[in-house]
Parts: sequence; structure tokens; C-alpha cells
Amino acid sequence: MADLAGMFKIGSQLFTAEGPRTVEKLGRLGPGIFLDLKFHDIPNTVAGAVAAATQLPRVELINIHALGGSAMMKAAVAAAGAQRKTHRGDGQARPRLIAVTILTSMDSASLRRVGIHGSPRRRSVELARLAKGAGLDGVVASTHAVRAIRQSCGKDFLIVVPGVRPAAPGTLGQQDDQAQVATAAAAIRAGADYIVVGRPITAAPDPRAAAEAVIQEIALALRISI
Repeated sequence: MADLAGMFKIGSQLFTAEGPRTVEKLGRLGPGIFLDLKFHDIPNTVAGAVAAATQLPRVELINIHALGGSAMMKAAVAAAGAQRKTHRGDGQARPRLIAVTILTSMDSASLRRVGIHGSPRRRSVELARLAKGAGLDGVVASTHAVRAIRQSCGKDFLIVVPGVRPAAPGTLGQQDDQAQVATAAAAIRAGADYIVVGRPITAAPDPRAAAEAVIQEIALALRISI
């Protein structure tokens, strides 16, 4: 599978079970690492976590929560920037730092229940602007917010799209715990830089075939876009 992946995402479940050693093991397979731990705490704590994460081998992306606020995000940026002159052991530049906007498991109703009003798309754009103002490299957001974020934050602002589901007829409605889903093609056409595909591959009877189908869908979307 390493030959099909542009990057491996390590989330909180795997990292909690296996720790930093899993970063080293997967990093040796070739693709870079997206360390998806969504740091969200007081500024000093998040700065320390980001500084430690930046030192892990082959890590290319690290994310934090935009809802942690501007001060927290600025502290994270400062911590990541401080590692530029620190040898990471793999000869790579410091990882790019991105912020989660609105989780793709949340819709307007679930946002209201936690005191956040407005659509997920609108809130995502506002949080993306806040993240850019704090100096982050990009955001994690649903496909439905990508075009508006791109228009607001510019072509060089990194946008990572999760909640990607297969394009096969009837499968997109099987949303499990995801409220904001889209196909890989839709995410690419909207302007995503990266897409995150998890369970459609890991839970498939043939994970390799599922990954190859996603790659084919991306390739077709890129040809259409061009």
C-alpha cells in the first residue's frame, strides 16, 4: 500500500496505542506522515506538543484545532518555526502546520448545540481566515467550504479535505458518523490540495483495490479540471 499513498495519516487512536514508534515505522516505508492529533489546549501546552511533534521523523503535516483561538495558533506557529534551525535527523524542512476548522462529523444542528451558530461552511471560512492570520500554512475543511476558503485565503493556502467517500452509486449516503461527505473527485474539483481517505480503504474487503479506485477517480477529476 505504501506505493499508492502520498502520505500516511496517523491519528489519535494509533498514536495512543503505539506512540512515536509508529511514526518511525511508517516513515521508513517511504511516504511522509500527516500527524493528525488535533492539538487543542492552552497556548503553552500546544506549543510544547507541536515542538515535540516537529522533531519526529518524516512528519510533513501537523494539525491543531482552530477553535483553540488565535493565541494558541500563534504559539504553535512560533514553536514550529523555532525548529527550523534544529536538526530533525531526516534532512527535511519543518512540517507544515494546519488547523482543523469544523469537524466533518458536525452539521448545523450539532454546531448549535455547542453554541456555534451559522453553517459549517461559513464557520469554516471564518476559522480559516483566523488560521491564516495566525501564520498557519493551511486548514482541514470539508469539500463544501474549499472554494470559499480558497477565494478568501489564496492559492498558496493549503487545504486538506477529510470525509471522502466512494463515488459508487448508493455509497455516499452511507455516512456513518460523517455529516459532511463528498467524493474524491468533488474534493479535487473544488480545489483541495490533499484528500484524506480512511475507512473506505481500511474497511474495504480489498483495501488495495479500493485505494486504486480512489486514485483513478482523482486522475479523472484532474484531467477534467485541466
